[in-house]
Amino acid sequence: MVSFPKASSHPLTDVFHWQDWPEFCRTALRIVVLMILLALGTLIVYATGGTRYAYSYLMLLPVLLGASWYGMYGALLVALAAGWSMAIMPLDVSGNVSQNTASWLVRLTMYLLIGGFSGFLFSRLRHTYASRETLMRTDPGSGLPNRVALQKHLSHALKTASLKAQVGLVLVRLVDITDVLEAMGMDASDELVAEIGRRFDQFGSQSVGIYRFSGAELAVVVSGVDRACIERMAQRLIDLGEENIIVRGVPVRVQLVMGSSLSPQDSLSDPGELLRQARIALFSATEKQRSHCHYDSSLTQRSMETIALISQVRTGLELKQFELHFQPKVRLADGHVCGNEGLIRWRNKSGEFLAPAMFMPKVENTTLISPVTHFVIGEACQFALENEGVISINFSVRNLLDDDLLDELEALVKQLDLAPSRLEIEITESALMLDMVATKRALERLRRFGFRVSIDDFGTGFSSFEYLQYLPITGLKIDKAFIDDLAVSERSRKLVACLINVGHALELEVTAEGVETLAQHRALRELGCDQAQGFLYSKALPAKKYRDWCDAYGGRRESLLV
Repeated sequence: MVSFPKASSHPLTDVFHWQDWPEFCRTALRIVVLMILLALGTLIVYATGGTRYAYSYLMLLPVLLGASWYGMYGALLVALAAGWSMAIMPLDVSGNVSQNTASWLVRLTMYLLIGGFSGFLFSRLRHTYASRETLMRTDPGSGLPNRVALQKHLSHALKTASLKAQVGLVLVRLVDITDVLEAMGMDASDELVAEIGRRFDQFGSQSVGIYRFSGAELAVVVSGVDRACIERMAQRLIDLGEENIIVRGVPVRVQLVMGSSLSPQDSLSDPGELLRQARIALFSATEKQRSHCHYDSSLTQRSMETIALISQVRTGLELKQFELHFQPKVRLADGHVCGNEGLIRWRNKSGEFLAPAMFMPKVENTTLISPVTHFVIGEACQFALENEGVISINFSVRNLLDDDLLDELEALVKQLDLAPSRLEIEITESALMLDMVATKRALERLRRFGFRVSIDDFGTGFSSFEYLQYLPITGLKIDKAFIDDLAVSERSRKLVACLINVGHALELEVTAEGVETLAQHRALRELGCDQAQGFLYSKALPAKKYRDWCDAYGGRRESLLV
């Protein structure tokens, strides 16, 4: 790979970046400069005729420079050297007239006073500057170094990194810190961050630094590492961070999500690029619900593709590129079609359908979910007017907690004079757990109006049945993962039977999704499952093809009852 140098990396420019030099080299250079100035000043005074002329004041230049570099003590040493060099200088070189003792003593005293006072002022300025720098680079809440310090230390670490000893960066997000903030206040959340930072600092000499990158994020910089070291370190960070932490007498356990990156081996990197890569990896870990994700170039490509795709969603809605397809649900007792599920599809400009998995997870985390759901609701209600059975649509937790959206849903159903019981709202089990109190309130509102409510992907979330008795739901949908081995595994059969029995015990309608074989269909019917959907019956179809399928289904229904 060909790498082009940056505009600032000119050899002459790099020579003067002496703040990056080793301290020994900088000290040696300063001493040499002071000695040259002292010698040069002495020669100028001698060449201009001696100390009787004003040129002797040139010796104050190295004195003041020594004050700026070394403070009061450095200035006094340079002042002594300057005063001594002027003491042996004739008053008049041409006449070989010597100075009297009082003259050079007064001059020496003046040098010492000016140098000492200047050195004192420079020391105070340096102390004030250092204090401001410390404040600028320190997070006031946690006391940890902040993003400014991170940028500076990353720059230094990257300049000294070699191809074999890479620099690693781990961004750590404290997922639950908002709960601490709401329950105990900002000071408590700062204490939590500080304690986690102290735990992370236990990595010893390998750790370059622990930084507070943002309110809910920490950054860990390490040098001399490779990919395997980063993976091991991330696991240690997870283990350290997720132990209970006592904050104001309350034990707190925080979930951590991490994204990491390494400086490239084939070229130099800059802090911004390393941070960008770690941020992309962190987003990927969050999206995949993993504790840690390490950056690779494919993540950037996927991120760019996703960004480009999401940017086209609103345009796609305006151009009517979105469609709602309908997958039939079959009542297992008699084989009749009892309803369907409305599933969104996006047809691009070339006429190809984009898989919902490519865009819906991102859409659900943006404000675009509102117009997309508006489209789904409108299409579903219109379809329900023209077709029989219950139609199910999927809601994200953002939809569920959007009062304006629920208002519009109720208004549309009234306007169309559609029975609310013709619509079923499906929400995933994991989404329910994000805010149980608010979710329960929203579900109660939906049920009061007459909508059906079903838990989608049941059994794949938190595997807790306790909440079922509190939520006002009307149905459960067993996830495909439990159906796949139903016909060949006795354990799977027993587990599905258990899920069906739980649903029936609570008077819920149980639906199995992902049914692909006749053996699975028959097993579910024997176990008493109420409804099923899957490719055995049909994939999701456009409205017209769905109606055609329903018309042609009568003959196939007989084979399902055997």
